[in-house]
Amino acid sequence: MLNQFVSLVKHYQQQDPVRPTFMEVVLVYPGFHAVVNHRLAHYLWKNNFRIISRIIAHFSRFITGIEIHPAATIGENLFIDHGMGIVIGETTIIGDNVTLFHQVTLGGSGNPSGANRKRHPTIGNNVIIGAGAKILGNITIYSNAKIAPNSVTMQDIPAYATFSPQPSRVSKYKEDWSI
Repeated sequence: MLNQFVSLVKHYQQQDPVRPTFMEVVLVYPGFHAVVNHRLAHYLWKNNFRIISRIIAHFSRFITGIEIHPAATIGENLFIDHGMGIVIGETTIIGDNVTLFHQVTLGGSGNPSGANRKRHPTIGNNVIIGAGAKILGNITIYSNAKIAPNSVTMQDIPAYATFSPQPSRVSKYKEDWSI
């Protein structure tokens, strides 16, 4: 357990271009706090201490602005950069070495029938998900894919692919602004 904690701190140090100190990560990185709190909440969830795990997840959301359901499965070295507004749903599965930026949603796309039906995405290893991206439904983002900022996807994304929305453009333009 201590080795995983130290490994996660070192991963945050390596991923952040600022190269924070060990204590900086431990004391002031909300993404790090959210992942550590999730590890405890997930352990309790799996061992049927569901109310306590939900309380820990709720407290973590209050402190960090990052909402991770205690049932979500998260691999090693999840890096959450500027995590405010991240939502990770109940049946989400996240692989190893994944990077999430702020305002990412890994959410459901409706209410499928069946009590234990998977309704959230599966994220492979080494995936980068840009700020504001919304990944919805029981889909798979395969390893080494990149999801561009503000993308909305409800489809599988192949390995090594980059998924981005249609480029922004000027939709209306007026040359004379005089009144």
